[in-house]
Amino acid sequence: MSHILVVEDETIIRQAVRRLLQRHDYDVTDVDSLDAAREQDFSQFDLIISDLRLPGGNGTELIELAGKTPVLIMTSYASLRSAVDAMKMGAVDYIAKPFDHDEMLRSVKHILSESKLSQPEQGSTTASSDETLATGIIGSCEPMLLLFKKISKVAPTDATVLIQGESGTGKELVAKALHTQSRRANAPMISVNCAAIPETLIESELFGHEKGAFTGATALRQGLVEAADGGTLFLDEIGELPLEAQARLLRVLQEGEIRRVGSVQSRKVDVRLIAATHRNLKALASQGEFREDLYYRLNVVELHLPPLRNRGDDVLELAEALLVRSYERMNHIPMHFTDEALMAIAEYRWPGNVRELENAIERAVILADDQAIGAELLGIESTNSPDRYISESMRQGLLENVQYSEPTDSQSAQGDLSLDDYFMHFVLENEAAMTETELARKLGISRKSLWERRQRLGIPRKKK
Repeated sequence: MSHILVVEDETIIRQAVRRLLQRHDYDVTDVDSLDAAREQDFSQFDLIISDLRLPGGNGTELIELAGKTPVLIMTSYASLRSAVDAMKMGAVDYIAKPFDHDEMLRSVKHILSESKLSQPEQGSTTASSDETLATGIIGSCEPMLLLFKKISKVAPTDATVLIQGESGTGKELVAKALHTQSRRANAPMISVNCAAIPETLIESELFGHEKGAFTGATALRQGLVEAADGGTLFLDEIGELPLEAQARLLRVLQEGEIRRVGSVQSRKVDVRLIAATHRNLKALASQGEFREDLYYRLNVVELHLPPLRNRGDDVLELAEALLVRSYERMNHIPMHFTDEALMAIAEYRWPGNVRELENAIERAVILADDQAIGAELLGIESTNSPDRYISESMRQGLLENVQYSEPTDSQSAQGDLSLDDYFMHFVLENEAAMTETELARKLGISRKSLWERRQRLGIPRKKK
């Protein structure tokens, strides 16, 4: 169970936050002043949530005292600049008051999960290079190692980056890795989902507005681009950005300046832009749905995130890490996957990628009656993919078997017997050292298919 410290001088807000977190299985300690917070042992907390302005000083003073414990700052809408300053000082994020419960829970869950995944377990083999460790992203397949190398090269620069990949592959994690390895790491990273903001409001949200610029603009408002000044601006789903906002963004990239809605004056900003999309921006540009000049400005460095179905054994490494995170967050005893569950995870194509995997595991942890997570709890259907886990050396051996096997008159000219020969050779050579699950995985088939083929070829499993 995660332990959270809440520092808030307003009794009603402090009690509301405490009850909200406790209802969602968090262990909460709350205090009403900076002095009371200083008396705590910060190492026992997984997260600190503090109001910006407190009796005795500012909540930002806790950032240095907290050490490695992340600090979430609460502030009013009128103090956005102060919140950004807090992030520059090391706060992991800020949340504006008044906030709704879902917003608070999303922020807490996100911060705790990022903190957990960014600290690899001792002895873990999921990170096979310095680049992997630096990103905090789990993955050791060839496409991911190549991605880590590119991140390490481009992160220290101010080059604009376009991250492409299917929904749920972890594009925001890549953006955060680029930011944390850049010279702007101590400055804020402002994340914006362009698809989540109504088209009528997006220019005001991004670039700000002057008082009286439009109906309802009762006060001057700083935009998110300006709030990211000195840091990184991450625009997720940039393919959904309206054409008018695209023109304004192009000026930010070309001239390094913005103009608030309703203003005649421009302001200089120093922002490193990272964009992400699951859509084909080049195709959208050719159809007139995305500015071609903006596309080429964005596409200085392009990073591709592979879908989970193309990442081989990474899916199992991710599943194990997400399982640990889920049962610890829910205060369960340690849990494990059954062999059948691991096979189902390995064979399923995961159209929703890592996000779908995370949701499936969280659901399984909730529904499980004991420590074992079975395949049925994952709520997925196995889809055998014959060549998924066959390594290049195995595939080459298979091809050589098919190519050089000389069928007799009674044998198929299509090489079927050569495939069976390869299957028999592999099983007989490895069954003493491998479990049935491991054999099936290496051959790219299900345990059921392995058993059926054993019966057909007359090589039943030896009794141990």
